Amino acid sequence: MPGPAVEPFPGRGRFRGEIDQTSTEVTEMALFDRLKDQAKSLQQQAQGGRGTTGGHGTQSGSRTGSHGGSRAQLVGLLKNQLGSIKTELKSGAYRDASMAMCALVAAADGHVDASEMQQMESMILSNEVLQNFPPEQLRQRFHKHVDQLTRNFPQGKAEAMQDIAKAAKKPTEARAVIQTGIVIAGADGHFSQAEQMVLQEACAALGLNPAEFQL
Repeated sequence: MPGPAVEPFPGRGRFRGEIDQTSTEVTEMALFDRLKDQAKSLQQQAQGGRGTTGGHGTQSGSRTGSHGGSRAQLVGLLKNQLGSIKTELKSGAYRDASMAMCALVAAADGHVDASEMQQMESMILSNEVLQNFPPEQLRQRFHKHVDQLTRNFPQGKAEAMQDIAKAAKKPTEARAVIQTGIVIAGADGHFSQAEQMVLQEACAALGLNPAEFQL
């Protein structure tokens, strides 16, 4: 004689409530998970363009063609992702951290000439997300950090990292600071080793894993 019906998944209702409570956190992280997967795919395409040796490649055409195109795609992807959360990036912490990040990228090799400064400032002021802030606020903070970095790089970097760390309290802002740095650094189609190093150090200041951004 068959026994009483048994619920296929005991306690299922109890766990549903717990899952609903974390849905907001999962939604926030899902955006950046998709970004990471897409960025990894683009990087693999770029590596494929350089050949299978794993080195810098022997065909200059592949490096400047396929690799450069994939870098441009990655920068475009990051700009789109940042644009999608533009309304969440209006705090003074993000403003200060992103300007410090841009200054570090600009001065990563130890110097910045006038043309580089002008080009960098133009990219900052035309950036969709950074248009959340008055241009003069961005200029003042960017130039302050660049001046400090060119005058005394170790001390200037330490002060820039202090401003970058301001964004560590909010994961969305912290990741956006790194993404902003990558967009600015990759605007010319490639990342120098010095730029990658300062981006990695910024990740450490924000408590983020550089691998999340393929750094």
